[in-house]
Amino acid sequence: MPLKTRIDAAVSSAIAAAQGGSAPPRLASALNYAVTPGGARIRPTICLSVAMACGDDRPMLSDAAATAIELIHCASLVHDDMPCFDNADTRRGKPAVHRAYGEPLALLTGDTLIVAAFEVLARAAVHDANRAITLIRILGESTGMPGGICAGQGWESEDKIDLSAYHRAKTGALFTAATRMGAAAAGEEPDAWTELGARIGEAFQVADDLRDALYDEAALGKPAQQDAINGRPNAVAELGVRGAIRRLEDILSGAIASIPSCPGEAALCEMVRKTAERLTPVVPAQQTA
Repeated sequence: MPLKTRIDAAVSSAIAAAQGGSAPPRLASALNYAVTPGGARIRPTICLSVAMACGDDRPMLSDAAATAIELIHCASLVHDDMPCFDNADTRRGKPAVHRAYGEPLALLTGDTLIVAAFEVLARAAVHDANRAITLIRILGESTGMPGGICAGQGWESEDKIDLSAYHRAKTGALFTAATRMGAAAAGEEPDAWTELGARIGEAFQVADDLRDALYDEAALGKPAQQDAINGRPNAVAELGVRGAIRRLEDILSGAIASIPSCPGEAALCEMVRKTAERLTPVVPAQQTA
């Protein structure tokens, strides 16, 4: 089964479980709206790729890990778009959840997706309780404080931003979770996979800075120039377009070099290379600074 098909099936199953019984219809609808279409599903793809490289001997646990990461990611997008944060009208080429369903339901949608992520992992504990506990711990660390995506969002409310901590938390935390949870789901030591996730997360942040600076809203499927509008530091402002692309290439080379020895090492290297190709923006001819 192609990874995207596997991921989409697992995410759809989790959403269906949350929509069951006597669920409020509009909130149930908003849950599905928030996770579809699913975009590139980069984080769960990384998670499953690592699990497969390590043997994937508990595929139900691997699916649960990948699903949980994607649900947390989608929840963060719902909350990020709200007026109290980025006040973005669009996401993935359609109205943001708060525009389509209103702010109260958007808030509840994000909250519900977060809870659903941990429910997915708890239900998967029947396949291996010890591994599931590790997965829950890693996801909690990557979602909350002091170094998860909540901390990353929190840095934006500080007068002085620790840029390194901000990027590690807001962007890097879920990528690190993806590699560590993929390994843990397959029974491997997760800490050995931290550097790979951190490097991919750093690369994604630089690529996101490039896309935000170079592309318009139609190309991005969300508001453009947000770093400049909100006065956020970014790689393009610091290094220029070409410098940021060189930095991106260096980070991704380091990511490949950091992959621990494992049965599926060659396939995992190829996945990172394909991710690099997907991340690297095509630079408009006039953008040479």
